Amino acid sequence: MAMEYSEEVMDHFMNPRNVGEIEDADAIGEVGNAKCGDIMRMYLKIENGIIKDVKFKTFGCGSAIATSSKATEMIKGKNIKDAARLTNQAVVESLNGLPKVKIHCSVLAEQAVKAALLDYCKKNNLDVKKTLGEDFNIKNEHECESCE
Repeated sequence: MAMEYSEEVMDHFMNPRNVGEIEDADAIGEVGNAKCGDIMRMYLKIENGIIKDVKFKTFGCGSAIATSSKATEMIKGKNIKDAARLTNQAVVESLNGLPKVKIHCSVLAEQAVKAALLDYCKKNNLDVKKTLGEDFNIKNEHECESCE
């Protein structure tokens, strides 16, 4: 049975935004699992607490590329506390849905952003809870059918 993808998912897969890396990135976050092949790396350029630039490199399926691309659009120009609130559900909704077996890609996109924000705090000796919010949480989990 073929999977159905929204036009938004297909657009971000075929024409991903913010692809690449930032040479002098203020923060880098990498998440994924080589076993299933989805690996995401997010690069952030932050000025005065605002994400001025964001780039990504993703090794994975079309859904992984689309969710990475969409996540970068969703956090660019935001302050880091707002970016820290990004959820995989928000990414899925903004892409007009994903097949159930591809939801893990949106989780990776959320985790990559949060890993980069955590890296920023560590590099700058910032208190994570004060800087990113009391409810900031990053899970080091990755679950998909390929990894089981």
